[in-house]
Amino acid sequence: MSDLFKNDNTAKSSSYGAEDIEVLEGLEPVRKRPGMYIGGTDERALHHLVGEILDNAMDEAVAGHANRIEIELNTDHSVTITDNGRGIPVDKHPKFKDKSALEVIFTTLHAGGKFNNGAYQTAGGLHGVGSSVVNALSDWMWVEVAREKKLYKQSYARGKVTSKLEDLGSVNNRRGTTVCFHPDPEIFGDKAHFKPAWLYQMARSKAYLFRGVEIRWRCDASMIAEDSKVKPEEIFHFPNGLQDFLETTLQNRKTYTDKPFAGVADLPEGAGKVEFAISWPRDDDGFIHSYCNTIPTPQGGTHEQGLRTALSKSLKAYGNMVGVKKTNIITTDDIIGGAAVLLSVFIGDPQFQGQTKEKLVTASTARLVDTAVKDHFDHWLSADPAAARTLLDALIEKAEDRLRRRNEKETARKSATRKLRLPGKLADCSRSNADDTELFIVEGDSAGGSAKQGRSRETQAILPLRGKILNVVSASADKIRANQEIQDLIQALGCGIGKDYDPEKLRYERIIIMTDADVDGAHIASLLITFFYSKMRRLIEDGHLYLAQPPLYRLVSGNQSAYARDDAHKDELMETVFKGKKKVDVSRFKGLGEMPARQLKETTMDPKTRILLRVSLPDAKAALGLTEDLITDEELTGGQDNQDIDALVEQLMGRNADARFRFIQDNAEFVEDIDI
Repeated sequence: MSDLFKNDNTAKSSSYGAEDIEVLEGLEPVRKRPGMYIGGTDERALHHLVGEILDNAMDEAVAGHANRIEIELNTDHSVTITDNGRGIPVDKHPKFKDKSALEVIFTTLHAGGKFNNGAYQTAGGLHGVGSSVVNALSDWMWVEVAREKKLYKQSYARGKVTSKLEDLGSVNNRRGTTVCFHPDPEIFGDKAHFKPAWLYQMARSKAYLFRGVEIRWRCDASMIAEDSKVKPEEIFHFPNGLQDFLETTLQNRKTYTDKPFAGVADLPEGAGKVEFAISWPRDDDGFIHSYCNTIPTPQGGTHEQGLRTALSKSLKAYGNMVGVKKTNIITTDDIIGGAAVLLSVFIGDPQFQGQTKEKLVTASTARLVDTAVKDHFDHWLSADPAAARTLLDALIEKAEDRLRRRNEKETARKSATRKLRLPGKLADCSRSNADDTELFIVEGDSAGGSAKQGRSRETQAILPLRGKILNVVSASADKIRANQEIQDLIQALGCGIGKDYDPEKLRYERIIIMTDADVDGAHIASLLITFFYSKMRRLIEDGHLYLAQPPLYRLVSGNQSAYARDDAHKDELMETVFKGKKKVDVSRFKGLGEMPARQLKETTMDPKTRILLRVSLPDAKAALGLTEDLITDEELTGGQDNQDIDALVEQLMGRNADARFRFIQDNAEFVEDIDI
């Protein structure tokens, strides 16, 4: 046996027995592994607690039992949420005869009224874990229930009951449920606090999503920053739902049609309803925001799939009916690529991907949304022939440009007098030549939306990619040609690949990879660098490829703030800039999509304040994630021979899994930090 394995752990492992098996009871699993239930312990997860309780109140409103919800951020950084619904049942639960239904809901996982269709036809809280998870991750909580003209109250802490169910007497003018809780510092840290702007936006968005509810927001003025648009008190009520949301978002931007395609439709077979609001901005700078039962689905899903199919079928049928030539060359990406889309469905028993519900996967929803939306879009097009023709002409022009690019080996930048139509998801810059222009490659539509708002429209272009791109080293030529993300990237750059690469036709001076500061972001960056090295090596040799450096933390004390790249930089700032400060709020950015556009611009996109790391060939090891020796704008001389880099890329990214495994075995002993 190798000496590597001869240590004290051998003796310890031999005593492994039944006493080593830990059994977590009650809500202990939530406190032990909060990431399984709310996605982590960062800022985003902290605010997810409010979302869970607010979703329960929204479910009462959507079910028709409540029309008013109140949310208040208290000065002690607790949150109070009240609805005027039916009130949680307080009678004894038939299965737990010594406990009320209220206590069961707040102290037991998978307990709730949404597992059958009796209490709720549609609901956002489906797994019966929301209320109990918030209890488990709060250092204190109390719940008041006004039901059948009587008021009851019970208190909890860290998943356990701290008081009996109290009967507070009669109430004649009150009904519903009030939940007040304070997040546990043991889980989220002493300095973790709710942000008024996040909660304000959350309350406002929920009101847009259900036109039948009024949401009242309150927060002490002392908790709001001077430059914030958050008001201490406001009532949110939007009779036109998503249409109001869309008009507010687009503001004065010009669109191809005067009126948006908006409305509400019942889904076939009594399956629920769908609400939609869609417009086509002339600047092609669009977005897609979708929801299911008022829950955001940033990763899309089957409801988005159904919408895409409906729009495509309806538009092609209308174009053929009125005799518009070339209608059939329009694709779904042409229609959706630059559109501003809001979509909300209410369905029973939806299936999500994961507890955080970021993607809807209910298969039948695609067909139901397709059927419901297509009928309405048919009528919308027929009702306004002039607007329909304008939209058709714009989409046909877009499709023709796409086909023209596909048939050309490379794309030359058009003159400034005529805007070139590139991939639908690309938000191009307006400058007509490549001098001082930049293309930011970002992961996902959410990060793309923040980047588009924070960019300089003259010199900065944004290309969002969905998920991890293809590993070109291990893929066939046919597979590369069929990959839409890679083709979009090639078309956006306009310089060709391989032997057809022409540096004179590169459309941007700097290509900047801007991904999240986590493992997935690093993986995406590695795949992109592998693509550039394999297919556009000259681009790297000429110094055009960069990595953005978004911050991981924001530190605030009074009027002073600073950003930290990583934990080491954060500790350095605490010992220098914030040394001696009594209270320093440290917030961790979950990802670029969660970062306000103003902060993303200030820290990562503005040439005056950002840091860029230039990728060069001697940095191949670092580019593949093996070291952190990336440089800035200084030129490196010498370094590793290109043949060695080729071998390294093939070993790490090629088809030979055995070679990759041998590399891991040979280098495992040098690893100092593993992110699992």
